[in-house]
Amino acid sequence: MHTYASPPEQEQFIDKLEIFKIQGRDKRGRKVLRIIGKFFPARIVSAEVLNKYLEEKIFPQLGERPFSVVYVHTNVQRSENFPGISTLRSIYEALPINVKENLEAVYFVHPGLQSRLFLATFGRFLFSGGLYGKLKYVSRLEFLWEHVRRNEIEIPDFVYDHDEELEYRPMMDYGLESDHPRVYGAPTVDSPVSMYSMRCIS
Repeated sequence: MHTYASPPEQEQFIDKLEIFKIQGRDKRGRKVLRIIGKFFPARIVSAEVLNKYLEEKIFPQLGERPFSVVYVHTNVQRSENFPGISTLRSIYEALPINVKENLEAVYFVHPGLQSRLFLATFGRFLFSGGLYGKLKYVSRLEFLWEHVRRNEIEIPDFVYDHDEELEYRPMMDYGLESDHPRVYGAPTVDSPVSMYSMRCIS
């Protein structure tokens, strides 16, 4: 059950936690909107306040030019900091048309197995305007730097820690299946584990 603070308090939370930050550019010269999923206080921020915050504080900074999003999904827990699919959809549908058109890529860092399976199954139906086609899964930070200028974007330490843990504990790597045509850092198709995962999706 959600217990929302007052709208001004909710906006202060969003500001203080720096969930949304326009920072740096990708290698195509586009501005980057960085979103840290773990910081999102889903229990105390409503979709209405979030939409208003984005409209007033974030979108004006993007201007009228193409941009990309780096969404960091590391350590997002459904019960704590995930707003829910219906909320995400309402936020996306409320985006101004020029923002939707200028959004050219979403780099989804450290996607969990559940989120991949869900988006593979329902993504095309939930998000209109071709958002699903702009989604690019990134299983390791090293693959993000192929697309985003590393020295221009701040990534929290816990994301690097998780990335290192995935390197040393391969079975924790949630990027084992390869449903999406653009999976950066996914295992090769002939990997037994990835073949098994792909069969699970089909």
